[in-house]
Amino acid sequence: MFLSRIAKFIALLLLVWLPFAIPIYVFIDDRNLTSILSMAILYGEFILLVRWWGKRYYKEPHLLRRYGLEIGRRNGVEWLQGIAIALTSLATLFAVETLCGWVSWQPSRVALPMLILEGAIVAIAVGFAEELFFRGWLLDELRRNYSDRVSRRTNAIVFAALHFIKPLGEIVRTFPQFPGLILLGWMLVAAKERKGDRLGFPIGLHGGFVWGIYLLNVGELVEYSDRVPNWITGIDNNPLAGVAGIVFLFAIAGAIENLKIPRKSS
Repeated sequence: MFLSRIAKFIALLLLVWLPFAIPIYVFIDDRNLTSILSMAILYGEFILLVRWWGKRYYKEPHLLRRYGLEIGRRNGVEWLQGIAIALTSLATLFAVETLCGWVSWQPSRVALPMLILEGAIVAIAVGFAEELFFRGWLLDELRRNYSDRVSRRTNAIVFAALHFIKPLGEIVRTFPQFPGLILLGWMLVAAKERKGDRLGFPIGLHGGFVWGIYLLNVGELVEYSDRVPNWITGIDNNPLAGVAGIVFLFAIAGAIENLKIPRKSS
């Protein structure tokens, strides 16, 4: 039942999206613009389809609210908390790596105000889109058939697996990233649960990590030394894809798990 329901939803989404996406990929040469336009249309249609899906199959006219997507002060404050925690964690991680001599800092090769603005836009878009999909829609669909524990684990594995849709050679080369992605997915589900099942906190956490990594990599702010292999500092300069980053993720996940906050909002 679960798989047939998921397959039906994805098929409907693609059926509506492809007539718009195909002309974009055929007639627009700019790869970045193509990606932005096609993804914007996809997520716009996703939100509209979710609203129809809720009314048609579940008799729930406010399915997005059930996912935890609410416009309000509480979600906004928790979103800012998530961003702050993610950026502070990354800053702490790189401070430790700097003290160990694993990285050195250098001036940004991109104008800093523009770099910060671009990173913020990317962080907001990725954090919102992926959390609405994974910790919103997918987690809700899982919970309709399975226990919270199974739903959380499955959500984390699917989250990691869908980020590994790439050529076999790349999968093998970057496989050390996979455990970190599973842990991140598991942590983001916990972040939602510990905030009354609202999405603000996980959107902020996810976006904060994206923002910090964007600033470091696009601005080329750090240079890695050869004192330790990259599976410790992070494959492809992704700090969450190395042993050091995973240790920090475990610390954050442990702190989130111990939050004494009701799972459901009143």
